[in-house]
Amino acid sequence: MRTSQELFSLVGKTALVTGGSRGLGLQMAEALGEQGARIVLSARKQAELDEAVAHLQARGVDASAIACDLADEQQVLPFVTEAIKRLGHIDILINNAGASWGAPAEDYPLEAWDKVMNLNIRSIFLVTQAVGKLSMIPRQYGRVINISSIAGLAGNPPGTMKTLAYNTSKGAVVNFTRTLAGEWGAYGITVNSIAPGFFPSKMTKGVLATIGEETLAKEAPLGRIGDDEDLKGATLLFASDAGKHITGQTLAVDGGVSAV
Repeated sequence: MRTSQELFSLVGKTALVTGGSRGLGLQMAEALGEQGARIVLSARKQAELDEAVAHLQARGVDASAIACDLADEQQVLPFVTEAIKRLGHIDILINNAGASWGAPAEDYPLEAWDKVMNLNIRSIFLVTQAVGKLSMIPRQYGRVINISSIAGLAGNPPGTMKTLAYNTSKGAVVNFTRTLAGEWGAYGITVNSIAPGFFPSKMTKGVLATIGEETLAKEAPLGRIGDDEDLKGATLLFASDAGKHITGQTLAVDGGVSAV
């Protein structure tokens, strides 16, 4: 019987993290790398990826990066193929790349709707499908972690955000997770989702500036928003053998906001 330390170890494992150049994606990549996984990151901007790789390497993590726009379906298969070439195979996939757009529902631009839906759910389908077919299913092993949001578990309070497409896409991620878990369990693949609450990031910068961190913190039973280590534990649980009997689940990491 393995110890708990051994169950959480990722030594010898490989991971692909989309949207991994900063914020939540980089935090999760840190967690995986600190437990021994070799990492490939993706994002659209090479300069930000270079900074992220240097940051991880300074922490002793074996990391590299591939610049890719996952909203463009033509880039997905070459991207996944290159990641597998570098890593040999992919044990862990974190689907974190995402975007948001604020506008009243009655005036929501179709362009904005398509941009958010294409990146936040369509690209997750395409990347996961490719990783599954090329690596996880043939090896009968895999850990898929989809990043949803508490915005996918409920609507927005009146007078706050107007993010119809974002909330819709993140709700879709929750049910994508459930449904794929049901199909791919037969291959030894677990599929789970993390639903973060408010964390400081480029995406939430406008909300934090408008509503205020203090106001948002008051909505949480723990009285604060997320920090730069609050996603690490959930990530490791779902990525490691400590969570090998958990699949199809969505875990809110939000200080209790979604529970009250």
